[in-house]
Amino acid sequence: MSEQPNVSHTTASSDYDLSQPITSGTGLRQGLASYGDAHFSLFLRKVFIKALGYSEDALSRPIIGIINTYSGFNPCHGNVPQLIDAVKRGVQLNGGLAVDFPTISIHESFSSPTSMYLRNLMSMDTEEMVKAQPVDAVVLIGGCDKTTPAQLMGGISANKPIVQLVTGPMMPGSHKGTRVGACTDCRNNWAKFRAGTIDIEEISAINEELAPTAGTCGVMGTASTMACILAVLGLMPLKGASAAAVSAARIRIAEETGGIAVRCAEKQIKPQDVLSRESFINAITVLQAIGGSTNAVVHLMAIINRHPNVAGSITLQTFDEIGRKTPLLVDLKPSGENYMTDFHNAGGMPALLRTLKPLLHLDAKTVTGQTLGELLDGTKYVSVPLDSPAQCIRPLDNPLYPASSLVVVKGNIAPQGAVMKASASKDRRLLKHRGPAVVFTNSADMAARIDSEDLEVDADSVLILQGIGPVGNPGMPEAGMIPIPRKLGAAGVTDMLRISDGRMSGTAGGTIVLHVSPESSHPDSVFGVVQSGDMIEFDLDRRVLRVDLSDDELAKRVKARKEQVEGSPAGAEQAPWAARKKMRGYRGLYMRSVNQAEEGADFDFLTAAGPP
Repeated sequence: MSEQPNVSHTTASSDYDLSQPITSGTGLRQGLASYGDAHFSLFLRKVFIKALGYSEDALSRPIIGIINTYSGFNPCHGNVPQLIDAVKRGVQLNGGLAVDFPTISIHESFSSPTSMYLRNLMSMDTEEMVKAQPVDAVVLIGGCDKTTPAQLMGGISANKPIVQLVTGPMMPGSHKGTRVGACTDCRNNWAKFRAGTIDIEEISAINEELAPTAGTCGVMGTASTMACILAVLGLMPLKGASAAAVSAARIRIAEETGGIAVRCAEKQIKPQDVLSRESFINAITVLQAIGGSTNAVVHLMAIINRHPNVAGSITLQTFDEIGRKTPLLVDLKPSGENYMTDFHNAGGMPALLRTLKPLLHLDAKTVTGQTLGELLDGTKYVSVPLDSPAQCIRPLDNPLYPASSLVVVKGNIAPQGAVMKASASKDRRLLKHRGPAVVFTNSADMAARIDSEDLEVDADSVLILQGIGPVGNPGMPEAGMIPIPRKLGAAGVTDMLRISDGRMSGTAGGTIVLHVSPESSHPDSVFGVVQSGDMIEFDLDRRVLRVDLSDDELAKRVKARKEQVEGSPAGAEQAPWAARKKMRGYRGLYMRSVNQAEEGADFDFLTAAGPP
């Protein structure tokens, strides 16, 4: 058992001594409700918490909050009740008092219009509840794609001691003797079904096996990417990134997390003190080395811009610069062939970070009080031989992909940048391509025409989807993986150059450019005035994405679109940047406050700089 902390056992008499002022401190004394009488506020707080059976002895110990994101609509978080029990055990073994409380829970497939639309709301909920509750430290339990970044965004802004705990990846299933798992195999098999190469009975059978257990997607999608990033940021145990949701290892990690939280409370280790520019450089290095989700770029920019000492020091260009010197080492879908269970069995994050040591800032701090280098040296793990079929972590001199797994491109249709996972391209010839645009103005337009026999499209066409940016949809949906038109899929086409101002699931693959900024719904967007038939040029090596039109022609189109909207009441009602002025509720707040993708699609008033 860990050494018991030196706790001061306060008594009721000392709390109610009217001759002594109530100073803002730890435990129940912090953040008192405003009744105009601090002694009465503390007295009343104790009245109600004692209704739950707590003793003075229990209430005198460090109070560790545990954020409960369990939901019947969130299968990724199906193991949260077990994790809460284990965290409580870890807290109590180390002399603390664990108290859980709920916040919003978001699941990718159960959030309309999109989970990204709700990420900032969850971050606000997390920040305000952490600040409002009398907790000395908080364990943030999350898992599904947008929950962990939302929690870290809120945690940095609240700046109380935090430790993160992810729910962990699900196990893979099996179909006809072949392993399958959410959600790369969801998309691959659905593409086969659309192309007519598998029938409805087979796709129904596959549907039963893609998510056979609770947990997050079992590939290097956004959830697994963010878990790896949280580990290298030093916000959770290194082994905590990859242990399966349904494993005993995951429960033991939860117990360990409870103990870390008590020590964070005692030493008041706060996220703004732990995290530095070097911490985030490490995170971007890991992102490139794992072939992580493009979503992580948006999330990291939002997280970075919450930190008052780091905001502004890292931009999209930083991601590209780090990518040029960082090889892809982890052989997992969608860039490779394996699953998160394979990564864990190969040593997980401790093994990967040991390989990446020459590229990391090992003096970066962690919530344990150790540097990243010290934490890594002290973490034991069991790996597999380099020549083993089970080894999915490549050495630096034999990478899966030489460099730049994720790239940033710019040009006249993306002056503020766009993002691409080059390592997930299925047809490398498309990484340097010129072809005519086939433009869909929004998701409804795409759904109506993508499979039409009359659609003028061939394998060299560039599919463009507008209207799915942060404001345009709203919520920047994961529609950027534009389906291959059915007639081309049936003819054997499996990849095309596709461009959008939206996002793509981290589990998806293809030659796909995303996060075009400014988005098409922005009044000054060039991307928003691209038309079918315009020639698109893309060159990965040169990091160029442009439409082959003169600046004068593009300026005329942008001006004409503005005049059309401003001169027509109907147009003004439909244009998002005009219609948002009169929207009510959270949607109105979102539409008026969200910034662009290169800034993280956060609310401007939540950033460290505050609103403009």
